[in-house]
Amino acid sequence: MEVGNHTIVTEVILLGLTEDPTLRVLFFVVFLGIYVVTLIGNISIITLIRSFSHLHTPMYLFLSHLAFVDIGYSTSVTPIMLVGFLRHKLALLVAGCEAQLCFVVMFGTAECFLLAAMAYDHYVAICLPLLYSTHMSSRVCVLLVGVSYLGGCVNAWTFASCLLTLSFCGPNQVDHFFCDFSPLLKLSCSDVSTVEIIPSISSGSIIVVTVSVIALSYICILSTILKMRSTEGRHKAFSTCTSHLTTVTLYYGTITFIYVMPKSSYSSDQNKVLSLFYTVVIPMLNPLIYSLRNRDVKEALRKHIQRKTCS
Repeated sequence: MEVGNHTIVTEVILLGLTEDPTLRVLFFVVFLGIYVVTLIGNISIITLIRSFSHLHTPMYLFLSHLAFVDIGYSTSVTPIMLVGFLRHKLALLVAGCEAQLCFVVMFGTAECFLLAAMAYDHYVAICLPLLYSTHMSSRVCVLLVGVSYLGGCVNAWTFASCLLTLSFCGPNQVDHFFCDFSPLLKLSCSDVSTVEIIPSISSGSIIVVTVSVIALSYICILSTILKMRSTEGRHKAFSTCTSHLTTVTLYYGTITFIYVMPKSSYSSDQNKVLSLFYTVVIPMLNPLIYSLRNRDVKEALRKHIQRKTCS
């Protein structure tokens, strides 16, 4: 269909990570393995937390929802990327491309809020232990989880509403392995000056708010730990926070580099690698980080394996 001198694009073509046929086969095997590990790891975390009553605490409630979000995050990107390895220059309807972006934004935003909620949980547990049952009641936990998903939906709606105002013209090739926002804007024949700003303000505000909560929580935690006289108490407090800090550093490090640093400071290929890290690799690493460094999860896993072996 033509509007004025422009041909309206109804589908977009994802160019993927590489054009090399040999590398595409290799990448397919590698990322299929990563996706399988992601599903097994995160489903195992959710199953263990639901199966063992001693894991029915606020920290593990947030962890189970983090695992669910990681499954959604990876699933919104990886299957289409895998098909792209088998079928070079994969074509998607514009509506399908917009839907993929919305799911990526929704799950990515929910992860930000959940990581902030987990930081707040650690703060209350270490700095205000006598008030823990009040500050982290079931009602508060449900509220924090609900806000995480609501925030994800609102941010996704912001991106979707902006994209729906645009008309897309040729060329219809997206130099990426999924439908990211910036590459899609390049296909638009509409004025994108406002459309570029609104999602940036929305996402930037969420990053600032969640990072502030995490930073303030850990400043208070560090202050409390340094006042502890017991070496064992300090070690226990630090070990409680290590897994979460590792996840926060990996996740926020990559999204900050992509969405805060000037676009001219890195190439399209570097953008793909970083995007690959936070959408595909980190969802696989999170369950490994929490299971390998968490005594309760390791003990629950050992008991679960014993049950399966005995039965």
